[in-house]
Amino acid sequence: RWFTHFYVVSVLWNGFLLICLFRAEFLGESLPSWIQDMHHALGRDSQNKDMGNEHFSALLVLLLLWLHSCRRLAECLWTSVFSSGVIHIVQYCFGLGYYIAVGSTVLCQVPTNVRNGKKLSVQICWYHIIGVIMYIWASLHQHRCLAILANLRKSKSGKVVSLSHSVPFGDWFESVSCPHYFAELLIYVSMAITLGIHNVTWWCVVMYVLFNQALAAVLSHEFYQKNFSSYPKHRKAFIPLVF
Repeated sequence: RWFTHFYVVSVLWNGFLLICLFRAEFLGESLPSWIQDMHHALGRDSQNKDMGNEHFSALLVLLLLWLHSCRRLAECLWTSVFSSGVIHIVQYCFGLGYYIAVGSTVLCQVPTNVRNGKKLSVQICWYHIIGVIMYIWASLHQHRCLAILANLRKSKSGKVVSLSHSVPFGDWFESVSCPHYFAELLIYVSMAITLGIHNVTWWCVVMYVLFNQALAAVLSHEFYQKNFSSYPKHRKAFIPLVF
């Protein structure tokens, strides 16, 4: 349940960045000076070529990231049923920093000074469409899987009756032990596609999510196998038919 704090921070912070970028791109306003200082420190303001597609891609990905945080916050508040598990203080602090850094990473994918007061000319490309479709698809499956986990601890009337662990079935659970982690990876891959596929910085973010979610999935998979003797042997831990 402490993950709820991460999504509160993400909704507020990334929502603020989204508003700033939206106003800069569509209203021709300047980004706050401290954001421009951050860009300067990262060398992004040295570019002077107008790359409208990159601007729109970054704006779209920041919107997707914010929507993802909103949905996860809503699920933490009204869908998931948490046990009394705790989180290490180092992991907690790292998580807060991560959701601040990931939105800033999106914002820093475009220079601050190339619009020169001009409004953004929107050009929707094939990778925007593919990325958004993949994002919606993965998000729907993640929500379904989280609802399945929550329902294991609820009665048919929706009342919480247990905080113990049970074996989940349905949707992607038929193939892997942790489909919600796999869906998380797909969501970040969809954002990489939306950015135009070639963005190396965001693929580094994807690699972090891959290893982070894979580790959590393996630990959960081993827990299921250890505690449930009849656990389906054909299930993989993280990626269907692969890992």
